[in-house]
Amino acid sequence: MSEAKFTSVAIIGSGSFGIALASLLAPKLESVVIIGRDLIAAGAINTQHQSPQYLSEVMLDTKIRASCSFADTLPHRLIIFAVPTSATRETALKLANSNLPAETILLSCAKGIEKHTGDRMSEILREVFPNNPIAALSGPNHAEEIARNLATCAVIGSDDHALAMRLQELFTLPHFRSYTSDDLAGIELGGALKNVYAIAAGMAHGLGLGDNAVAALVTRALAEMTRLGTALGGRVETFSGLSGVGDLLVTCFSEHSRNHRVGLALGSGKTLDEAVAALGMVAEGVPNTLSIYEAARRADVRTPIIDAVYGILYLGNAVPLAMQQLLTRDPRPENG
Repeated sequence: MSEAKFTSVAIIGSGSFGIALASLLAPKLESVVIIGRDLIAAGAINTQHQSPQYLSEVMLDTKIRASCSFADTLPHRLIIFAVPTSATRETALKLANSNLPAETILLSCAKGIEKHTGDRMSEILREVFPNNPIAALSGPNHAEEIARNLATCAVIGSDDHALAMRLQELFTLPHFRSYTSDDLAGIELGGALKNVYAIAAGMAHGLGLGDNAVAALVTRALAEMTRLGTALGGRVETFSGLSGVGDLLVTCFSEHSRNHRVGLALGSGKTLDEAVAALGMVAEGVPNTLSIYEAARRADVRTPIIDAVYGILYLGNAVPLAMQQLLTRDPRPENG
């Protein structure tokens, strides 16, 4: 694989994160193409240099163009997956039909695991593209702040150190700092698990339980995340890093967190359908609660917070009762 710097990139996904990454990387590249599904949105990006639906206030560099054709990814040595987790496999299979060169690098930015299979996003990409270099980017990375050039850190995971270093160079800007890790599993699991805990934190806020309770909930979420994440293949130290506690904190407390906003609506008395409809965007924690609950049961790991959120979203359990049950479980040692 050539060690030359990247000169262009294709980003599959024209949602908030795809738009934010295009805006972030354009100053370092000769060209960026965003692959989406909406011809009208693509036309607006190409002619008005703005996305009509996502981060519409952000003026995009003229080096950024949009397309609805996977064939337009082929000239680029790096393809970034910025689609929801539920669309990753379908998108990968469509891209595979384009006869993608084996040297093209695939970078996953989706945070979740696949329903029923429990596969991480890099595992799906590896299954579809067995010969391509693969990495993942994660961390406390809200699109709204990346697009505004606010200070952000991320971690790039890959079992290929040279590849991680190349991507690190690309994702290093005055306002964006990236780190590398060879714990690809841990990085992806941290980004997936925090979605569920953000819903729980939002519900606690919506119920008005107070800062003490929310802080305790998030602290116990980190313990649970580490317990399940290591059982699923991650390393314990990864969950104290950017893709673990870093992403957990920002998602549990930020106004930009979609999952927190869903939980807040549920805690305030809205139904799940009402909460999702009000959001108007994908909240990965809702489908991922099911896939992560399934993974926890297969691994036989104790996950009371995940179980509580699953019961609310998929069994119709009442939010106040579920939160009360979390607080009144049998006493145990903190590190037990």
